[in-house]
Amino acid sequence: MVSAIIHWNTVYLGRAVDHLRRQGRIIWPEVLKHVSPLSWEQINLTGTYAWGEKPVLVDGFRPLRLPEPLARAA
Repeated sequence: MVSAIIHWNTVYLGRAVDHLRRQGRIIWPEVLKHVSPLSWEQINLTGTYAWGEKPVLVDGFRPLRLPEPLARAA
């Protein structure tokens, strides 16, 4: 389970970095080496699951969530 979460986080972190770079933002490798895919606060391991809802997927992925303050700060 842990390996699957780390893989998933790594894929989405890469997509987030690609998104920012396409916007013309400079992301230094020295900064990226401090980003870790080990957290899993966004993963619901226990609780309520809504299986009936169809996810919105773009090319097989959920879209990146860009809160307005974070989008401006990044």
